[in-house]
Amino acid sequence: MKSISVDKSWDGRRLTRFLQKTMPSATMGQIRKFLRLGRIKVDGRKGTEETTLTEGAVVDLYVEDAFFEDVEREDPFYSKIRPKLTILYEDEHIMLLDKRAGLICHPDEGEKVNTLLTHAQAYLYQKGAWHPKRDFAPALCNRIDRFTAGIVILAKTQEALRAMDEKIRTHEVQKYYLCIVHGKMKYTDGTLRHFLMKKPEQKKVAVLRKNEPGSKEAITYYQAIDEANGLTLCECLLGTGRTHQIRAQFAAIGHPLLGDNQYGHAKQNEKYGRMNGQALCAYRLIFDFEGDAGCLNTLNGLTVQVRDVPFVREYFPEVVIPAP
Repeated sequence: MKSISVDKSWDGRRLTRFLQKTMPSATMGQIRKFLRLGRIKVDGRKGTEETTLTEGAVVDLYVEDAFFEDVEREDPFYSKIRPKLTILYEDEHIMLLDKRAGLICHPDEGEKVNTLLTHAQAYLYQKGAWHPKRDFAPALCNRIDRFTAGIVILAKTQEALRAMDEKIRTHEVQKYYLCIVHGKMKYTDGTLRHFLMKKPEQKKVAVLRKNEPGSKEAITYYQAIDEANGLTLCECLLGTGRTHQIRAQFAAIGHPLLGDNQYGHAKQNEKYGRMNGQALCAYRLIFDFEGDAGCLNTLNGLTVQVRDVPFVREYFPEVVIPAP
């Protein structure tokens, strides 16, 4: 028999999921049988498939030791990866990662290993901070396009994931981007306000002037920093967080992003030698929480910024991005 105390990462989650992680050798059918026979108890009471765990609860497992054996064995997948990460901030709950352009955030059908999430999980596994068969799976709180660079937030715990999702939803995390657009902006600063409609068959969004069924409002605040050689360097603050928001909105006003062949024009980008993705970087996050933020309190008031933006260095070498 084993007794396991439930930690914060499992608070509010299903007992069955906990058992799958704790007993990796047990099938779901065997877990259901153990529950039915009363061999799994939570705080002394018979557990069921509907049981939800709370922090501090004690789970007693009256099962053979063989069902626990695989938990501490080396994981053949995560142990072989050589993590390549730029970590801007890390504590016990959160990591802030500087994603390079060209790297995808999540594994997909075409790539399982070289993704930001996979490398972050391998990093945590190899330093003994996470085990895939025992712990909450670290998850990304936001995502950016493959060819967009910049800051991505990773939650190490369920508590942090829930809290950060809420702070992002209530706009208590300010997201700033740098981008280069074609042409000279008519106004040095302003607000882009449109409605965006997803076009899955085209893998892009349509920009609408008025609200239509299925569309969502997109708001971007921008400021032109410098202009040279028919290009403008802009800083953007997101008022909303829609798919392709900055790319689609600037293209809609006649200023597509440099290197963006999806919303812009390949010949126009070829002129500047930029054919490997849009010049766009999520370069700064400001955490400005209202009230208690729980496990995220250490972030409150913090500004985090990427250390280098290659396209700014290449096309606007005289511009110095101020430190946060």
